[in-house]
Amino acid sequence: MGFTHHLGAARLLRGAAVLALALPSAAGCAGQDGGHGGHGAGERAGTPASLDQLAARTGCTLTGHRRAQELQQGNCANSRGRYVLVSFTTDRGLTSWMAEAKPWGGSYLVGTRWVAVSTPATLQTLQKDLGGRIMSGDAHGGMPDMPGMNHG
Repeated sequence: MGFTHHLGAARLLRGAAVLALALPSAAGCAGQDGGHGGHGAGERAGTPASLDQLAARTGCTLTGHRRAQELQQGNCANSRGRYVLVSFTTDRGLTSWMAEAKPWGGSYLVGTRWVAVSTPATLQTLQKDLGGRIMSGDAHGGMPDMPGMNHG
């Protein structure tokens, strides 16, 4: 059950979530679209796509390509903006990755066994080529109350 190489795969998953934060404005406060995608969101979301297929559909050349047992990740930059593409071998892999990434905030275009991470504006342009549904990570405007901390 899970990854056979526990440290490398776990680091890759966390690294992908942290990478999403490194994109300018990608980790901005969530909730701009209430976590729902625009029209036509599910058209191509039903078919899993490889990382290379996702890159080809969006017209980018992958850089920083990483592979683990259950996912592949690559960075893209083109006239539409900068974004990260991640493809998964299982639905469970995508679900686990999203559970780890969403608390960090950010915006995600999510399809069947793949996700793109970028700004909402860039994801809207990618949605025309990839389908999928735009989702927002958790709002992170303030710190939760912690015992012993003075908030005032």
